[in-house]
Amino acid sequence: MTKEEVILRSSDIDRVLTRMTHEILEQHRGTENLVLIGIRTGGVFLADRIKAKILAIEGTDIPTGDLDITLYRDDWTSIGHQPTVQKTELPFSLDGKQVVLVDDVLFTGRTVRAAMDALIDFGRPDRIELAVLVDRGHRELPIQANYVGKHVKTIHDTMVNVYLNEKGGVDEVAVSPQ
Repeated sequence: MTKEEVILRSSDIDRVLTRMTHEILEQHRGTENLVLIGIRTGGVFLADRIKAKILAIEGTDIPTGDLDITLYRDDWTSIGHQPTVQKTELPFSLDGKQVVLVDDVLFTGRTVRAAMDALIDFGRPDRIELAVLVDRGHRELPIQANYVGKHVKTIHDTMVNVYLNEKGGVDEVAVSPQ
């Protein structure tokens, strides 16, 4: 078995999230109508971190939500007879909002497509953007992130594992063969 190669450590993750936060604020010229929505599971934790950074920088507590896309996936029937559906929490209207979807890894684009389908069921935002910690390429759909922490060149079968303090006690991103 080949060992994982760590490509981002805790300080790297914090640094790229700080940069991405500044890019989001610069692009939106502040926080008016801005909301963050994390895609379960890793995206929720990253959205919360970006929210905290926005609060520290701007002094504004922007709305955040959690989105479960399980039933919107185009492969949901192949992931089990009874897939685990988690709670979607969007305690605000999406109408007229500037939505930044947050996820940990962008790969084929299918998760993001499912997330956009789910969002539209909850309202009509003015704009939907995407922020990802890692973009590993290999798109199957014409989707790209607006804000990227790190671009990583991988072969298709490579695994990109994002470990976060909130879900295991360590912050790092590692790459390993499958």
